[in-house]
Amino acid sequence: MRSMDVRLDRRQQQTLSPRLQHAVRLLQLSSLDFAQAVQQALGRNPFLEAQEGEDLEHQDVEPMAVSQPEAPAGAADDALGAESDREIWQTPGLTNNTRRGEGEDLSALDRVAMQSSLAEHLHGQLTSQPLPQRDRLLAHVIVESLDDDGYLRTPLEDLLSLADLTPPATLAEMELALQRVQSLEPAGVGARSVAECLRLQLPAIECPVMNELAEAIIENHLPLLAARDVTGLARALDRTPAQIEQVCDRIRHLDPRPGWRVGASETQYVIPDVIVRKVRGAWTVQLNSAIVPKVKLNQVYADLFRRAKPEQHPELAGQLQEARWTVRNVEQRFSTIVSVAEAIVRRQKHFLDFGSMAMKPLGLKEIAEELGIHESTVSRVTNNKYMATPLGVFELKHFFSRALVTTNGRACSGTAIRGLISDMLAAERPSTPLSDAEIARQLARQGLTVARRTVTKYRQALRIESVERRRRRA
Repeated sequence: MRSMDVRLDRRQQQTLSPRLQHAVRLLQLSSLDFAQAVQQALGRNPFLEAQEGEDLEHQDVEPMAVSQPEAPAGAADDALGAESDREIWQTPGLTNNTRRGEGEDLSALDRVAMQSSLAEHLHGQLTSQPLPQRDRLLAHVIVESLDDDGYLRTPLEDLLSLADLTPPATLAEMELALQRVQSLEPAGVGARSVAECLRLQLPAIECPVMNELAEAIIENHLPLLAARDVTGLARALDRTPAQIEQVCDRIRHLDPRPGWRVGASETQYVIPDVIVRKVRGAWTVQLNSAIVPKVKLNQVYADLFRRAKPEQHPELAGQLQEARWTVRNVEQRFSTIVSVAEAIVRRQKHFLDFGSMAMKPLGLKEIAEELGIHESTVSRVTNNKYMATPLGVFELKHFFSRALVTTNGRACSGTAIRGLISDMLAAERPSTPLSDAEIARQLARQGLTVARRTVTKYRQALRIESVERRRRRA
């Protein structure tokens, strides 16, 4: 029988304070997520306020995004601040609706027409058709079950329970409703497979002979079409390669994702965190002022709370502490981003001067040791943070790559090797494309020992097809 006793065990363990946990969480967010987090804190915390005064976008960009306002001089300043607040609230004609009605403060985005979704587009077509209420409801059920690309990936049997009808809908009625949806625009919507999607778009091929061949390819030889095997299709359909190539080219003009043509998701643009420019022959790093949240501590509220009895209001005391943490973390976040970006630019200035083949090997440890921070902090800073350069916009992680030792003992980065492979493939003859093994042999002749599977990985990262497909296309 086990004895029950009490033992005192002493050990050392590292833990993160709440403030440090908050700082780490904010540091690893992207610029958009960070701005949303600050905006949410601004809405729920009375001790935070939007910073007014000079427009930061027209100032020289500084690593420090937020400055602490000076403490109020006394009660007279408090009265002036309160009076100013009352004037703002009591001034007529300053509401957002009034300004928008006059059309003065509308931005370019406010004037962009709202794009309807795929479901709204299809519902509008069904509304204009003279259908019985029961048939219209079943068609609407199918439309609401479509994915964004226009495909119906839910079995019709599972949709029967969604239609609350008396008597219950049958599978034959649902099949008829699906046919009605498939007759709508864009052509191919409501398909349950790629073959069905392409088949629904076949009426766009007006030539009867080409239409018949296209239907045969789609129905029976879709894998050969995907592999661009013109010779195999010609042998299977007993046609000349020229005829097959003409039909395949016509099929490739069909849209395998018709739903994306209507109500497509908005393009997600990358906003760089730092901007790199060459000034007087030297590369300089500046913080992008467009991503800096204009937030500061409300000194009036903070001073009034200190004059009261803070111990009687622990919730407000916690919000005041959180507000101070937020302001300091904003400053620390952007200061750290700029410091890491400057360290990266110092090591990768040859990349900025000469391109990807001049990229040097770089690890997180080098940046961490220079700045005196932990590698995990560098990893968080470089995640979802972007740098705008004359060569384009790159994620900060793009500048890190492991070293590959050449035959002469020098180190070369994987990015530089990818650049060499890209140049080789761009200069190859279409009739005699380079295989991955041949690329590896050419790199070896230049002193770069790279395995064939590594070449394959880099080629796939460049989104370049295999040698067989490039040869077949040629």
